[in-house]
Amino acid sequence: MPAGRPTIVTPELTAAAWHYVNGGWKDVNDPVPSIAGLACEINVHRETLRLWGKDQDSEFFGILCKIAEMQERELVKGGLSGGFNSSITKMMMTKHGYSDRVETDHTSSDGTMTPQTVERVIVKAENTDR
Repeated sequence: MPAGRPTIVTPELTAAAWHYVNGGWKDVNDPVPSIAGLACEINVHRETLRLWGKDQDSEFFGILCKIAEMQERELVKGGLSGGFNSSITKMMMTKHGYSDRVETDHTSSDGTMTPQTVERVIVKAENTDR
């Protein structure tokens, strides 16, 4: 028998987690699915969920991945439709690999060093761990 505290992961707890992921987050009026929301709904600490999710073979790894995917999707939809506050949406999108970057070209056609163009670009970084 392994040492340490016994796990509290039960089939009922896992089913409740999947319920949250599969739309239960809307039932409790969460604007987007989140680890904090899941933790509140199944009465488990957020850090415990993260520990359970570290094992790629565990069901909670899949649950947390699905929450991240759905959160990203809802943020994109809410941000583009104007349903979410743009500053909060932009901040939350950084957790999904997006960044807000300003690029400035300091060279002009006559060689002086005055800014020619300022362009705001929102990019999604390549996710190399998939």
